[in-house]
Amino acid sequence: MKPVKPWIAVDAMGGDSGPEVVIPGSMEAARQDNLGLVLVGDQEKIEQVLAKEKTGGIQMEVLHAPEVVAMNDKPSEALRRKKNSSIQAAFKAVREKTAQGVVSAGNSGATLACGMFTLGRIKGIERPALASILPTEKKDPLVLVDVGANVECKPYHLIQFGLMADVFARDVLHIKNPRIGVLTIGEEEGKGNKLVLETIKLFKMSSMNYVGNIEGRDFFTGKADVVVCDGFVGNVSLKLMEGLAMSLSRILKAEVKKSLLARLGFLLGIQALKRFGRHIDYAEYGGAPLLGLKGIGIVCHGSSNSKAITNAVLMAGEFVRNRANEHLIEGLGENQEIGMFGRRPLEKNRSA
Repeated sequence: MKPVKPWIAVDAMGGDSGPEVVIPGSMEAARQDNLGLVLVGDQEKIEQVLAKEKTGGIQMEVLHAPEVVAMNDKPSEALRRKKNSSIQAAFKAVREKTAQGVVSAGNSGATLACGMFTLGRIKGIERPALASILPTEKKDPLVLVDVGANVECKPYHLIQFGLMADVFARDVLHIKNPRIGVLTIGEEEGKGNKLVLETIKLFKMSSMNYVGNIEGRDFFTGKADVVVCDGFVGNVSLKLMEGLAMSLSRILKAEVKKSLLARLGFLLGIQALKRFGRHIDYAEYGGAPLLGLKGIGIVCHGSSNSKAITNAVLMAGEFVRNRANEHLIEGLGENQEIGMFGRRPLEKNRSA
């Protein structure tokens, strides 16, 4: 049977640069992977950008949505008062089966809220989670989940986050048998607060490839493929890494300017520095997937460039083509015995 072409609804008005960056980036993804595009936003502005682009061979539609959610709008206000916003219209396109996924570089809180209330959750998923993809010293990246969607969590939430990230790592990042760890304050057994310790018990009973405790210093070593934590800890960790990367870049630039020898050393090593820059570039992965919805949602950074948008749309296409959500439902069934649909974990019968 011929595979169905994925159609991705793109919030053309999202991000700091809007249609001028979002549309070319989306079109490049469509060319690379034979994707269909639903460009959502102000039709006049979208068509002005399209008039400057080579659109031959790309299947696309324009969905008019006159309202834009500003970066400082509260998610609840965006839901109630901007029902014709590009973010809401994009998720409605998925609900109405005219697209299978959404990509937005707009207000991340509003994107989360619209995804939740417009599409709803996969049956059995208590809370959707936001995952971030981080580079490591190894070939494969790391999936950190949750990074901000849920700041108050229970153990059964965290094991669902792990299961969702496990499916994402397999089906989208193509990591075989992902190694999963729980973020805590030490490698030794018994290290962590009540939430962490109860979560570890559940992972040990699950069918996932659980490898134990993971400390913050292990993020980039390749010790695990998926690291699970609550959204408060995950968001603090992510912002710390972003801030450190920006500060190190500024420090390096300042040091290079201090002497002729430093500038010469920089020029000699410029190719290696460029390769390093590509390795840690957030644009290589495009965006953060919102896992657990009845559809695909990719949340991009507000300052995303065209390359980041391209990779985010490609990621959404991978979700659809590899039936990631169907595999997640299968995984929920496999782990039902540890209480993923209830509140009391049960002992796993290893001999079954």
